Amino acid sequence: MHIPIAQPSLGREENDAVLAVLASGMIAQGPVTAAFEDEFAAYCGVPHAVAVTNGTAALHAALLAAGVGPGDEVIVPAFTFFATASSVSMCGARPVFADVEPATATLDPPDVLAKVTPETKAVIGVHLYGQPCDAGAIREICDEKGLVFIEDAAQAHGATYRGKRAGALGDLACFSFYATKNLAAGEGGMVTTASDEYDAHLRRIINHGQSEKYLHAELGYNYRMTDIAAAIGRVQLAKLGGFNRRRQENAAYYGTHITAPGLVLPSVAPGRTHVWHQYSLRLTDAFPLSREEFMEYLRERGIGCAVHYPVALSRQPYYAGAAVCPVAESLAASALSIPVHPNVTDSGRAYVCETINGVI
Repeated sequence: MHIPIAQPSLGREENDAVLAVLASGMIAQGPVTAAFEDEFAAYCGVPHAVAVTNGTAALHAALLAAGVGPGDEVIVPAFTFFATASSVSMCGARPVFADVEPATATLDPPDVLAKVTPETKAVIGVHLYGQPCDAGAIREICDEKGLVFIEDAAQAHGATYRGKRAGALGDLACFSFYATKNLAAGEGGMVTTASDEYDAHLRRIINHGQSEKYLHAELGYNYRMTDIAAAIGRVQLAKLGGFNRRRQENAAYYGTHITAPGLVLPSVAPGRTHVWHQYSLRLTDAFPLSREEFMEYLRERGIGCAVHYPVALSRQPYYAGAAVCPVAESLAASALSIPVHPNVTDSGRAYVCETINGVI
C-alpha cells in the first residue's frame, strides 16, 4: 500500500471548468475570478475577497494595505512556514517572533503582549495545521494597542473560532490555494476583509498600483489571479465541506486508534473546529525511534510523512540573532505529519495506525 502525505482531489468538474475558460478566450483575470471572489467572501462571511497569485502575495498585499513599511514591527509566530515572516521583510519591516502554545502550536497571546513595542504595527496569527489561533485573545490585544490583526489562514479554509469562519476573525485574512491545501487550485490566494477601504487598496496593490487604467497612484505589483486558477478554485470551494469532513473523520480515527506509547497526538482547543490540513504527531523521549528512524520506518512501508516545520523561524539563518522561542524550537525537533487528506481510505488509515502501533 502507498499513501502519500498529500494528494490533490481533482476530478472531471475541475477539468470541465478549465476547458470552459480556455474556450471563452479570457484566460487572465476576468469574470470567473470575480465570481470566485464573491463566492469565497460569502463562504467566509465577509463583504470582500480579493483574489491573488498565491498565499505569499496575499500576505504581502495585506501587510501593504495595512500600511506596514520600513521601521515597523510585525509580531508573528516562531513556528510556521517561512512566508509568514518573509512577507513582513518584503515590506521593509521587521518580524518579531512570539512563541506558540504547546497544545495547539498556535500563537501564544501572553507572549504576543510581551513583544509589543511602540514600533509594532500588526500581528499575524497563523491558523496552523488547520486549527485557528486564539483569535479572540489576539483581537483584544490588537484593539487595546491599536494594532492591525492579520490572519494567516493558508491552512485553515473552513475552520471556525467561536462560530465564525477563518477569514472573518481579523482585519484582513490571507489564504493559499497551493496544490496541497484543503482547497487546491494549483496556485493562487485570497485576501478577505470587512473593510471597504482595505478592499479598494488591495485592488490597487495587486494591479500595479493603478487607481484607473494607466494611472498609477502608488507602487504596486502584478498579483492578479487568472480565470484558469479561479475556475478550479470555484469547483474546489463547492467540494470543500466534503473534503474537510473527510479530513475530520480521518483525524478522529487516528485519535482513537494510534496507541503507540511516546507519541503525543494533536488536540483541538475549545470553541474551535479543526480542518486538519496536517495531522502532526509529536515524538517524546519515550518513543523507541528517533524522528529520522521513524520516518524511514513509515516510508519503507509506503506511508508518506513530513516534518512541518524542522526549523523554528527564530532559528532560520536569515533571521539569525532572533530571541529564543523554546516551545517553537521543541516542536520543530519533535513534530511529524502523517497522511490525513480526503483520499486516505478507511483501509488506508487503518493501515497507518497498525503500522505506527507496530513500532513497539
